[in-house]
Amino acid sequence: MTREERRALLGDEVIAAIHERVRQAPEPPDEVVEKLRRIMTNPAGEIPAPRPAYIARPAADAA
Repeated sequence: MTREERRALLGDEVIAAIHERVRQAPEPPDEVVEKLRRIMTNPAGEIPAPRPAYIARPAADAA
């Protein structure tokens, strides 16, 4: 949804109220920011190392 579509759907008053509520929110603690930074930069977690070719895959993975 584009910014223009949101504005048409919500209206200027609702958008202004949302912005005001966001301004009232307290700043998050540094620990939360760091955890979120890690999640956002690597959302799926660590990438598992590839299995060596000599290890057979289970039958369910082979399909």
